[in-house]
Amino acid sequence: MGDHYYSSQPGAAHERRIIEAELRGKAFKFISDAGVFSKTGVDYGSRVLIDALTLSEDSNVLDVGCGYGPIGLSAACLAAKGHVTMLDVNARAVQLAKENAALNHIENVTILESDLFAAVQGQKFDVVLTNPPIRAGKATVHAIFEEAAAHLKDGGSLWVVIQKKQGAPSAKAKMEELFTSVEEVTKDKGYRIFQAIK
Repeated sequence: MGDHYYSSQPGAAHERRIIEAELRGKAFKFISDAGVFSKTGVDYGSRVLIDALTLSEDSNVLDVGCGYGPIGLSAACLAAKGHVTMLDVNARAVQLAKENAALNHIENVTILESDLFAAVQGQKFDVVLTNPPIRAGKATVHAIFEEAAAHLKDGGSLWVVIQKKQGAPSAKAKMEELFTSVEEVTKDKGYRIFQAIK
């Protein structure tokens, strides 16, 4: 268990590296390390989600399972007058995300170590973003959707990226139980982007 990216204290030896990525026309540098999700580069699903996102510039956003930060930090640039709260259970990922916010001069973020939504109980957001930890199991992924519904303002939206072969149909069915409308915004190489509106 200790070496899964969704464990709180990864046991893998450090292998810090710099990744460069262009996301939504902005050049980013990210510090990555062993023991975090997609350590060698921004994964394709995250890129598809970032490209699909529509945020108003004053959105109050929550990124659940932020990893070292590509989705949340991209969202912070899109919602330049808003704020992004970034959560991850993995202490190493949280530390990297904080370093990456500083490295990319992004200040409208709060980055917290949190088991799912534990650190934001009672808070409501305009938008929740997640590239859910599929390997943690269906129960965890569905719990993220349920908690997202509870943490969204009325009219708020949940954005999810999920691969078809990793359960996109069942994920969509679960979202349809919880949300007023669920739309497949785009699909690319087997990845589906869903926007669910409360």
